[in-house]
Amino acid sequence: MIFKQHLFFMLYSACGLVIKEAATKNKVKGGQVPITQNVTVVEGGTANMTCRVDYNDNTSLQWSNPAQQTLFFGDKKALRDNRIELVRASWKELTISIHEVTLSDEGLYTCSLFTMPVKTSKAYLTVLGVPEKPEITGFTKPAQEGDHVTLTCTTSGSKPAADIRWFRNDKEIQGMMEVNATGKSFTVRSTLEFLVDRSEDGVAYTCSVDHVALLSTPQQVTEVLEVHYAPRVEILHSLIFPQEGQYFKLECDSKGNPLPEPVIWTKDGGELPDVERMIVEGRELIITSLNQTDNGTYRCEASNSLGTDIAEYKLFVYAKDLPGATTDPNALAQHSPDHALIGGVVAVVVFITLCFIIVLGRYLARHKGTYLTNEAKGAEDAPDADTAIINAEGNHAHAEEKKEYFQEAARNVVHLKSENLGFANNYALREEYVKCINVLNVNHM
Repeated sequence: MIFKQHLFFMLYSACGLVIKEAATKNKVKGGQVPITQNVTVVEGGTANMTCRVDYNDNTSLQWSNPAQQTLFFGDKKALRDNRIELVRASWKELTISIHEVTLSDEGLYTCSLFTMPVKTSKAYLTVLGVPEKPEITGFTKPAQEGDHVTLTCTTSGSKPAADIRWFRNDKEIQGMMEVNATGKSFTVRSTLEFLVDRSEDGVAYTCSVDHVALLSTPQQVTEVLEVHYAPRVEILHSLIFPQEGQYFKLECDSKGNPLPEPVIWTKDGGELPDVERMIVEGRELIITSLNQTDNGTYRCEASNSLGTDIAEYKLFVYAKDLPGATTDPNALAQHSPDHALIGGVVAVVVFITLCFIIVLGRYLARHKGTYLTNEAKGAEDAPDADTAIINAEGNHAHAEEKKEYFQEAARNVVHLKSENLGFANNYALREEYVKCINVLNVNHM
C-alpha cells in the first residue's frame, strides 16, 4: 500500500514537470518576434539593415527586398548582388549592408522568423536623392544697357525636391520656382527677370541649392553680369580761381563700357591753339602757365561703340594779383570762399547802416516842426517864448491875450517827462503858439 502511494507520487511529479516544460516552451515561442528599424541613407551611401529577436530556439532569420526577393537566409546569400553583404548572422540577429545605394533600392524590406506560423517585421529604406550642381542659363555676354534679361537656375536629381535661393552680390532676392518630378527624383528651376542698366555691370548673381542630403554645405554657382553702355563725361578742374602764370589741369572723367579711349580735347570748337603750353596726357589737359589768351570754352569728347558724350568747361583767367587763388597743381577738390570773412563784412555793413538810420531818425524827430509863420517873423531871437509872442510882427496890440493863451498852452504840456521838455519847447509849445496866433487873427478880423 505504501509502495503504491510512492509510485503514484513519482508519476504525478513527472507529469507536472512535462506540463511545466511544455508551457515554458510555448511561452518562449510566443515571444519570438523579429524587431527592425527604418533606415534613411543618402544616395551613393551604405545602408545597414538589422533584424533582432529576444528569444530564438534555433529558428532561422531571413531578409527580403521590396520585390520579395530573398537577400540572405541566415548566413546564406540568396541574391547575386555584389553590393549586398553579410555583416552579422546569429540566432538572435541578422544584419546585412547594401553599398552604393540608389533610388531604386528604396522601399519596404522584410525580416522573417520561420516559426509556426512565420512571423515578420518590416523596415522602410528611404534614399535621399542628392541634387546635382546647379547651372545658370540666360546670360548674354555682354548684355547691353536696356536689355531685358531672364536668368534660370536648374538642378535635378533631388529627392525630396531641393530649394533654390538667389543672391545679388551678398543680398538675397526672390525668384520664381518650378518643381517637376522625373521618376523618383525632382528637377527644380528658379527664374529671375530684370531690366539691365549700367549699375548691373560687374554684379555677381549666385544660385544656391539647399537640401537635406547636403547637410550644411549648399551647392552653388555664380555668374558675373557684364553690361556695355554708352559713355558719360564730366570735366574736373584743379583751380577755382585760375590766375595768370599758374599751372592748371582739366581732367576728362569718362565712364563707359567699353572704356572710351582716347578722349578728344578742343577749344572754342577748334584744335588746341598752343600745343607747347597745352599738353594732353591720357584724359588730362594740362596748361603749364596760364595767360588770358587761354580764356574760352574747352570741350572733352569721349566715344565707344555704343555712343558719344561731351562735356564743356568755360575757363576765365584772372589777373595775377587776384588774392586767394590756389596754386596747387594736383588739387582736383573743390575749394570754397572764406564764408566767415564774407559774413563779418556783411555784419559790419549792416551795423553801420542801422546806426545811420537811428541817427537820421533822431535828427528828423528833433527838428520836426521847426519853422516860422508869417506872424512869428523876427521872434527867433527872443530870449523866451513870452517875448517871442510879444515881439511877433504886427501883433503888439494883442500881446496880453497872446501871453495868456501861450501860458494856457504851456500848462497843457506840463505832463511831459523831463527828458522830453526840450522836445516840448521845440515842438509842442510852438504848435500851441501857432494855434494861438490863428485864433487871435480870427478875432482881430
